[in-house]
Amino acid sequence: MNQQKKKVIVSITGASGSIYADRFLQQLAQFDHVEAGIVFSRNAPDVWEHELSKPMDVPFPVYERSDYRAPFASGSAKYMHMVIIPCSMGTLGRIAHGISDDLTTRSADVILKERRQLICVVRDTPLNLIHIDNMKKVTEAGGIILPAAPSFYSRPKDMNELVDTVTHRVLDLIGLDPKGYRWGEK
Repeated sequence: MNQQKKKVIVSITGASGSIYADRFLQQLAQFDHVEAGIVFSRNAPDVWEHELSKPMDVPFPVYERSDYRAPFASGSAKYMHMVIIPCSMGTLGRIAHGISDDLTTRSADVILKERRQLICVVRDTPLNLIHIDNMKKVTEAGGIILPAAPSFYSRPKDMNELVDTVTHRVLDLIGLDPKGYRWGEK
C-alpha cells in the first residue's frame, strides 16, 4: 500500500538556535514519506554559519524568501504542516498581525486560514509582554507555540540528545514517530 506523502513547510529564521533546525531537518529526512519545502529568512544563513561553523546543507528543496510561486504559498498545494524552527519574535509578531511580507509569513497565513498545523519553535528569552501577546494571538488563531526548552528526564548525554528533546516533540506533533525517549516507557 502506498503511503501518502506528508507535506511539511520548514522555515528557518535568524533567531539563535540553528542547531534545532539542523537536527530537525536531519531527522525529517529519515522519513521517506515526507515531502518538505524549506525557506530561510534573510539572517538565517549568517546565524547558521556562526552557530554551527558549517555551511547550510539541507536535504529538501529550498525556496527564496520572496518566491511567492513556491507551492506552499497557496492552500491548494495541501501542505498540512508548517514548522518555524527557530522562530524569531519578529517573525512571530508579523504572523500574529497578519503581515505577509515574505514567503514564511505568507505560508503561515495560508496554513492558519486553511486550519492546518502551524508550529512555532520560539527560542527567545526573556519574554516581554509584546512577545507573550503575540504568542497568545497565534495560539488563538490555531497555531502551536513550542518553546525550544529542552527536557532533562531522558538524561541527555550530549548536545544532540538535548536538542532532540525539542525536535522529537515537533516530529510527534506532525505525526511522525522519532523513536526517541518516552516518559514511562523502557
